[in-house]
Amino acid sequence: MGQPHLPSTEAAVAAVREVASSLNLEMTVTDDIGADQTSRRTSAGAFAVLDTDGSLPHEAFIELGGAPAVTVQVFPEDDAKITVDGVEFEDVPRDSVPAFLRSVYGGIAYVKGRFFPPGQWLVVPLPGDETYKELVPRTMLSPWLARNFRG
Repeated sequence: MGQPHLPSTEAAVAAVREVASSLNLEMTVTDDIGADQTSRRTSAGAFAVLDTDGSLPHEAFIELGGAPAVTVQVFPEDDAKITVDGVEFEDVPRDSVPAFLRSVYGGIAYVKGRFFPPGQWLVVPLPGDETYKELVPRTMLSPWLARNFRG
């Protein structure tokens, strides 16, 4: 089951706004528009607003209220970085962001621990067979992460 296609950063922000509204979460958005403002644009020259192909890149940083603390940085390159209580998920496809947030706030995401190799991972399953897993540093086990621990 694929995720709905989000063709632009603005479409991704609208989708996250819809998820936040359905879950009664506060949401703050900061938009950076132009190659001189976005964080990943190295192909544009110094002080250039447009990319070399004439496009105007748009990046958004979204903060969601509630527990856990979640931020989403949507990049012009069709991906996003989602941070859940300090655990960073790099290169999440932009189309998967709404499902990722529903999984986190819907109680589907969990922390899994292992003895060998030792460590704890935050696991975020999405509809279909898509799953994201990132290592949780031991010093960063927040109350939300500890509450969602599965041994």
